[in-house]
Amino acid sequence: MPAHKKSAPPVVARSVLGRRIAGAAREVAAHLRGEIDLPERQIVIPDAVDVAGLRAQLGLSQAAFARAFGLDLSAVQAWEQQRRRPDRTARILLAVIAREPAAVLRALAA
Repeated sequence: MPAHKKSAPPVVARSVLGRRIAGAAREVAAHLRGEIDLPERQIVIPDAVDVAGLRAQLGLSQAAFARAFGLDLSAVQAWEQQRRRPDRTARILLAVIAREPAAVLRALAA
């Protein structure tokens, strides 16, 4: 019977993304073994947002603000008149708009 030669495993070229994913997996494994600490981030969702102040800071009318950021005009009006409170998701979006309005506009651009 002929002897079978074991062949070496194929060499696989990894993409940049593949190398980053593999590196991240090694980092997670090291963290789980207690070898390293990974940074933690605390997300703070504002309890209240001054929608009128934010809109004024951006120099937009209620209609232009709603249109620019994909918000319902009647919701913007209700928030400003304090007839309604923005829900959690809206408060997060408003916090991002307050911090990085240009980034939100770029993200929402068609």
